Amino acid sequence: MMKKEMLLRKSLFQSSLLLNRKGLNHGATGNLSCRNDNGFIITPSGVSLENLDSNSMVEIGFNGEIINSKSNYKPSSEWLFHRDIYAAKDDIHAIVHTHSVFSSTLSVIGESIPPFHYMIAVAGGDSIRCSDYALFGSQELSNNIIIAMEQRKACLISNHGMIAIGKDLNEAINIAIEVEHLAQVYVQAKMIGTPKLLNDNQMLEVIDKFKNYGEWSKD
Repeated sequence: MMKKEMLLRKSLFQSSLLLNRKGLNHGATGNLSCRNDNGFIITPSGVSLENLDSNSMVEIGFNGEIINSKSNYKPSSEWLFHRDIYAAKDDIHAIVHTHSVFSSTLSVIGESIPPFHYMIAVAGGDSIRCSDYALFGSQELSNNIIIAMEQRKACLISNHGMIAIGKDLNEAINIAIEVEHLAQVYVQAKMIGTPKLLNDNQMLEVIDKFKNYGEWSKD
């Protein structure tokens, strides 16, 4: 196994543990992937973390075929939207999908997150959209996600959960954590009143400033 592939497998396993520790996933929920030379490496389908290790990750080609797998597991049942996101976004090298509580809460009412807080810009725009519902693992779901992710690095998935993407796993995980925090604040704010929204000009200022901001800088 090549050194790059070994490092990606290890990073995926460790990142899966991290997301569970932070409560963004639980049991066998959610999935993660990293782009590789011949396709991408993804967490396996329906397997709890206690039964996984780095070798459990599955490498899959852009044609959907498993590549020289050392794993006895099948790839995540949602590998299709990972493939389609990579195909649509050349600069993206990691994808994180979670069933985190507050993002999922908003997703079950089909509600996008509006610009109630300046950190919404972490997802690349003035909102975090919620995609239309479709059956998990389906081409329809993948198509809906691609639409919701246009010019974005995160979206909610109706009646399902959340996706974050990045140039590497670190960026994708940081965005996923921030989106879940924003979802929590938004849900709690709606319980006590009507959140005040930032206007278009205010969000454009923030988005411009985020071009050189911390973990999400393009530099």
